[in-house]
Amino acid sequence: MNIHEFQAKSILNTFGALIQRGYVASTPTEATEIAKKLQKETGTQYFVIKAQIHAGGRGKGGGVKLAKSIDEVYKLSNEILGMNLVTPQTPKQGKKVFQVLIAEDVYYEGDSKIEEFYISILLNRSSSKNMIMYSPEGGVDIEAVAEKTPELIFNLDICPKEGLTEQNAKEISDNLNLVGIARENMLVFIRSLYDAYEKSDSSLFEINPVLKTSDNKILAVDAKVTLDDNALFRHQDYLEMRDIREENSIEVEAKEAGLNYVDLEGNVGCMVNGAGLAMATMDLIKQAGGEPANFLDVGGTADSERVQTAFRIITQDPNVKAILVNIFGGIVRCDTVAKGIIDACSNMRNKISVPIIVRLEGTNSHIAKNIIDSSGLNFYSATEFKEAAEKVQQVLISV
Repeated sequence: MNIHEFQAKSILNTFGALIQRGYVASTPTEATEIAKKLQKETGTQYFVIKAQIHAGGRGKGGGVKLAKSIDEVYKLSNEILGMNLVTPQTPKQGKKVFQVLIAEDVYYEGDSKIEEFYISILLNRSSSKNMIMYSPEGGVDIEAVAEKTPELIFNLDICPKEGLTEQNAKEISDNLNLVGIARENMLVFIRSLYDAYEKSDSSLFEINPVLKTSDNKILAVDAKVTLDDNALFRHQDYLEMRDIREENSIEVEAKEAGLNYVDLEGNVGCMVNGAGLAMATMDLIKQAGGEPANFLDVGGTADSERVQTAFRIITQDPNVKAILVNIFGGIVRCDTVAKGIIDACSNMRNKISVPIIVRLEGTNSHIAKNIIDSSGLNFYSATEFKEAAEKVQQVLISV
């Protein structure tokens, strides 16, 4: 589950790490009142206004502005709120901004040099360890740093059993070329960050930039966090951070129906039981000259109601020109699935206008094929993978 920057920062702060302080607003008037409050609390004269969407690159899209007065807070917040913010990580149409974070200015002048770093923690699946990735070049696209100056990207695997050691933290601080008070503060920050990553059950905790202020404080200016869905039962307070407005509405509907669905950008919808078979089916569609429009695993109980829900979800995508149903009848019999498909399509006769290729393999598959072929509906039945691919090709050519 993705969460907003202000929520990610609040989690980090509860584990002892310093953050750029701020509050979230949903109207320009509220933003102005927050700026006044923030000024009293921190003494800041400038205010950073940041669009809160689940995507990076907000500054490049005009979603991050610096206000040099309270009046400017109102003006700039009014410009950002309600806009469709387009970044390299959003859909083409962008994402609508419902909230802005009003944050203090932390780039004030002082006795020492201001520096920006990059630090993230995620699971390294190849080593089965937590990996800390960090760089002295923060505040910019880490991908660009990795491409142009890969020697400035450091990786450190942490054994989950042992956890972060003092030596690990010192190694990171040394590679970031920190000394004195700044180094000591970075040690505290790294320990807090790792603690937050582990105890929040996150799959990603990314801070870009981690800032060394002019008075040697170390704090998080931005934060991107992905929480492990499977661990949310342990964190009811985090579950409340979910913002459905930021999620794909079709994926939300599918999840509520108990379907595993991921929206893609192709032209062939697919309905499959089992994640492995779903991946193979997507490959099949590609080989047939099409592009998968979705990943959809209906699970082991492909009854009429479940199939009808799956069809309804698939057909909401206007790009779908054909649907490939690929079900293996193991736990559930193929003839039962075939009847479920026919019942679902009969109930949705006026809502399904695209051809459907049906491949049912497993228990009673021959009976299922007869049921499909004699249904009188717009079906193309197949028994083998190759045959199904040929049917997909034929359908795509004809539409």
